Amino acid sequence: MASRSHRSSPSGRRRTALVSAAVAAAVALVAALIVAFSPDHETTADPTAATPVAGTRGTATPTTQEPAKGRKSPTPSPTPSARAGSPTPSASTASPRPAAKSPARKASGTAPLAGRIQPGVTYDGVATFYDVGNGDGACLYGPTTDVMTAAMNHTDYETSKACGAYILVHAANGASVTVRITNECPLPCAPGQLDLSPQAFAKLAAPVQGRIPITWNLLSPSTSDTISIRYKTGSSRYWCGIQAIGHRNPLARLEVETADGWSQLPRTEYNYFLSEQGTGCGGMIRITDIYGEQLEIAGISVQPDVVQSARVQFAQH
Repeated sequence: MASRSHRSSPSGRRRTALVSAAVAAAVALVAALIVAFSPDHETTADPTAATPVAGTRGTATPTTQEPAKGRKSPTPSPTPSARAGSPTPSASTASPRPAAKSPARKASGTAPLAGRIQPGVTYDGVATFYDVGNGDGACLYGPTTDVMTAAMNHTDYETSKACGAYILVHAANGASVTVRITNECPLPCAPGQLDLSPQAFAKLAAPVQGRIPITWNLLSPSTSDTISIRYKTGSSRYWCGIQAIGHRNPLARLEVETADGWSQLPRTEYNYFLSEQGTGCGGMIRITDIYGEQLEIAGISVQPDVVQSARVQFAQH
């Protein structure tokens, strides 16, 4: 008698497959319902991904490339706001590039004649004194035996506009003295300060005081002297520096005559007017004081470092 086979019948296999499929479907349905109704189910990303924490960069979107070492990231930052301890933004403190020296130009006739030192104005300041040596100073007038001189503070010196000015100085005790400006008192000399010769200071107070309060004003003194002209060492008809000496009133402009008219020369801090291209060197000179009086001077040749009399003088005011 033949033995019974151990293989299942086809109908048995179909029943087993149907049961397995039903069980699997039920399990899947239950899992889906559990996930759908779970309170922890969220549709957004993990919130910690956009919140900066200590030691991490505070940007939600990571950069795709790190900036090169030592270079600032090109990513623009938002509008800055004030922060405690942050310095206030300010303009760059880098010194501007020095401007090219101005060429000689025609005098406009409308430029202000007086500088910081105005006629009829009384200025407050302090007086000190210094060793004047042979009397020569920043104005380059040369050695002098005149001991009633002073150095004007840097601010009021104003690129040598104060050179040659006569100043009447008053002390609080009622004493006064007249001095001529021949030098510059550099910073930290304050506006209003005068650094006098020892002899001039002694007219106001005992030298032991060293520093005293003063008032002062511009003076147009009486004088029998006339103005002189001097060409700077190295001057020629191709380049020259011109200086006026002995003027009663402060000098506002110096011009030279050219084929196109009068041309104003720029003034240097060492009290010479320069013609860097030689314009007008050796020709007619016109000088103007701060009161507007103009004097024309002829017959002055280019003789470097020689004082030549102009035989003219500004009027007294």
